[in-house]
Amino acid sequence: MSSFRELKVWQRSMQLTVAIYKLTQDFPHEEQYGLTHQIRRAAVSLPSNIAEGHGRLNTGEFRQFLGIARGSNSELQTQLQIARELKMGKPSLIDEAENLSHEVGKMIYAILESTKISQGNTDH
Repeated sequence: MSSFRELKVWQRSMQLTVAIYKLTQDFPHEEQYGLTHQIRRAAVSLPSNIAEGHGRLNTGEFRQFLGIARGSNSELQTQLQIARELKMGKPSLIDEAENLSHEVGKMIYAILESTKISQGNTDH
């Protein structure tokens, strides 16, 4: 694959990031530097780390950046739960973001599992 843009996991994580921005538009203004900032930062980290990892020279580095993206996804899921419990944002938008987050998580896990077997392989 020549470009990270061709990766389905990157495409889906971009959809997730856009969903997060739409969700957080309705968060209280006083949360601008609190939960809004944190949740957006975690969301942006996902496609960013996938893209950066894909641009690295070998599978080991790609896996390292996927691991970072996986951690950001777990952080994001925690923050979505906090938003839900605090009744911030529309529940339907939280549901959409959670579903995308779980899908991205499964995709990252699958890539990590498939590259574990062939760590010498430089193709992603």
